Amino acid sequence: MNNLYKERLSEKKKILRAFLLALAMPLLLPAQQSTSDSVLQQATIENVIQYAIKRQPSVQQSLIDQEITETTIKSKLADWYPQVNFGYNFNHIFQLQTFVVGGEVRSAGLRNTSALQFTATQNIFNRDVLLASKTARDVRQLSRQNTSSTKIDVAVNVSKAFYDVLATEQQIRIATQDITRLERSLKDAQAQYNAGVTDKTDYKRATIALNNTKALLKSNQEVLKAKVEYLKALMGYPASQPLDIIYDSLQMEKEVTLDTLQTVNYTSRIEFQTLQTQRRLQQANVKYNKWSYLPSVAANGAYNLNYQNDEFSKVYNRNYPYSFAGLTVSVPIFQGGKRKYNIQQAEWQLKSIDWQEINLKNSINAEYSQALAVYKGNLASYLALKENMELAQEVYDVINLQYRSGVKTYLEVITAESDLRTARINYYNALYQVLSGKIDVQKALGQINY
Repeated sequence: MNNLYKERLSEKKKILRAFLLALAMPLLLPAQQSTSDSVLQQATIENVIQYAIKRQPSVQQSLIDQEITETTIKSKLADWYPQVNFGYNFNHIFQLQTFVVGGEVRSAGLRNTSALQFTATQNIFNRDVLLASKTARDVRQLSRQNTSSTKIDVAVNVSKAFYDVLATEQQIRIATQDITRLERSLKDAQAQYNAGVTDKTDYKRATIALNNTKALLKSNQEVLKAKVEYLKALMGYPASQPLDIIYDSLQMEKEVTLDTLQTVNYTSRIEFQTLQTQRRLQQANVKYNKWSYLPSVAANGAYNLNYQNDEFSKVYNRNYPYSFAGLTVSVPIFQGGKRKYNIQQAEWQLKSIDWQEINLKNSINAEYSQALAVYKGNLASYLALKENMELAQEVYDVINLQYRSGVKTYLEVITAESDLRTARINYYNALYQVLSGKIDVQKALGQINY
């Protein structure tokens, strides 16, 4: 019986734990999901860009601005709907108004009055409301274009920072490999010195080269931390979370090529699209100022409940209703020339956009020419440095083998090793410079869109 009681008690405890866990799961899951959502599992360049577009504060601010614009448009368009209002008042008159009639002084009115008023107004023609309805689509589009421009800038900056981090990581990887090779060379030089084959010169040179490489490694490691934090800031990534970027060197080498015969298409640039939207809005503004010569027309009506009595307790015993419907027309006649000057100002602003367009086209042409020149120069350097790296590797392998055979001196080994390290670092720097230059060309051509 005692064992049976313990078994039942254990089962009850298990059921209770399962019940409590079921209650706690909704509280635990959001926290776990939010943590996992805020951390990239695979920080490829595509994932990094998409992460930044979703979480970067400037992008979020642009999206908030879109929502603000949308609510502002709806607020303006609401004026097309009937405007219904209610008013209430109560008055107690201490001294009734007096009149002189036929030589006699008489008082008129009651001491307590109250009114409940329902009014309705419907705009038939109003230039403010008409402007809001005509420009709502373009205002929304301008807001979306501003968000798109922000996303493009974020994507370009994040991509360049990503490649900058990669370049530093490659320098660290090269330095790490050099340290392994130099430690082996130092061990060989020390063995030859102990055997009496060489003097201390080779041993000291190996030590100097090893110390320099270790110092360079430490410096690059510290620089990498700063560059990773900068990349996190551009992405809107949590500073406390790790960010281990992933890349494919072979795939990146395949992506360095670009069609350099492309021509600029202005309409593909977000800046040009934004300017065209601003032009349409300014054209609507010119019409808006011309509409100032037209009357404003509105239908209106009211229903009033009027209560009057000398006794306060009997004020609402009897109602004297009053109602009406009417049409209000407001015609501007003379405003001192204000309307004419407003129209001229709007027309001059429209002409200003024409010159802004010319200036933008010139800027885009110059931007593309400069980006293309930088890209071509970086591409030529990349191809040359790639060949240099391969040659430096061959030279080092041959000299190192000859040194071990006693044909070459250790100084030649150090020189070859230094040339190889420099060639590898220059190659990877050139690779990332080409990719960064390619991004600038694509941006100038309007090929980066979000």
